[in-house]
Amino acid sequence: MVKGFIWLTLAYGLSQFYRACLAVFAPVLDVEIGLGADQISTAVGLWFLAFAAMQIPVGWLLDHKSPRMTAAVMLALGGGGGAVVFSMAQSELSIYVAMIMIGIGCSPILMTSFYIFARLAPRERFGTLAGLVLGLGSLGNVAASAPLSFALVTIGWRASMLVLAAVTVLVALSILRLVADPPRVVRDHTAPKAGLGELLRLAPLYPILLIAMVSYAPGGGLRGSWIGGYLSDVYGLDAAQIGTATIYMAFAMIVGSLAFGPMDRVIKSRKLIVAGSGILTTASLTLLWVSAGTWPVASVVLLFMSVGFFSSSYPQIMNQGRTLLPENLMGRGVTLINLFSIGGVGLFQIVTARLFARVDHSTDVMAAPYGAVFATFAVALVVGLSVYIFSRR
Repeated sequence: MVKGFIWLTLAYGLSQFYRACLAVFAPVLDVEIGLGADQISTAVGLWFLAFAAMQIPVGWLLDHKSPRMTAAVMLALGGGGGAVVFSMAQSELSIYVAMIMIGIGCSPILMTSFYIFARLAPRERFGTLAGLVLGLGSLGNVAASAPLSFALVTIGWRASMLVLAAVTVLVALSILRLVADPPRVVRDHTAPKAGLGELLRLAPLYPILLIAMVSYAPGGGLRGSWIGGYLSDVYGLDAAQIGTATIYMAFAMIVGSLAFGPMDRVIKSRKLIVAGSGILTTASLTLLWVSAGTWPVASVVLLFMSVGFFSSSYPQIMNQGRTLLPENLMGRGVTLINLFSIGGVGLFQIVTARLFARVDHSTDVMAAPYGAVFATFAVALVVGLSVYIFSRR
């Protein structure tokens, strides 16, 4: 299980890299292909929506087929193939297609890990293991900051993506060789078939699905696209400075995942952990909104880091949801929660991109369209928390 854990974590690191790399690619894609901030956000949103759309079929594959084979084949064909398409892109459509392919390729990785943990690990260890995968895998988020900026300067963006394609295929082959499938669940073929309908009849699951949809969206969305444009347009930072700022936010998200994973051993109420993190994320977003580009850049970067840290409560959201799931629906259950989490990021990226394009972009009020983005994330969190806080513990 240890070797499998290592390679699945590396694969999740690639997933984190791909979802965050456009924040650093943004300046060069603007110059060479003409992609603006709203188109970059749309491309990131398409990655998340493609990822989310695959969660239900991935869940079925985990419950019925080989998790190892599912992860390896999809990562090689979708992730590796999409990176090749990206390297040859000549238009925004090419970037959109590449990001959709990569989103599909990355879609089974994290859920394969969670499925194996849920089946093989002690229940009290699930949150810690989930946090470790999320935290260590988020080093891919770090690689998609200053190290990527260095690669762009050294070998160019097209060569960088070809290298990533080769690494992605290598990791997929290692998963195929070194990850072990858990024992198959023995099914009672005389009993009625269980499926998505049974999951949707679990009423206590709905508040968890809602909070999953809005909790990670600010961190994933801001880190994936908006931080780069904001620091460039409002504060005039160059690519190297943006790379440094994004690496700070990436480290904050890593520390958050590692901290939230085992937190239920200290704070016994998972609901309190999730609600508290949501409230603090909302406060950070509100401060970004009201700062309107007038605060020192160091203070603003700290606020981005705060959003990244407190929006990383996903291990406890999944931990709480997992306790409601029957064994024979574990794969589809964890992927349903993940669908709402990842789908929320994609949905809000599309919404904020459209909103951003509609707000006044004159030079003297350049902070205004970004303020609308921060406000949208904050309002969504308030709505989600209003339902989640008053749900049954």
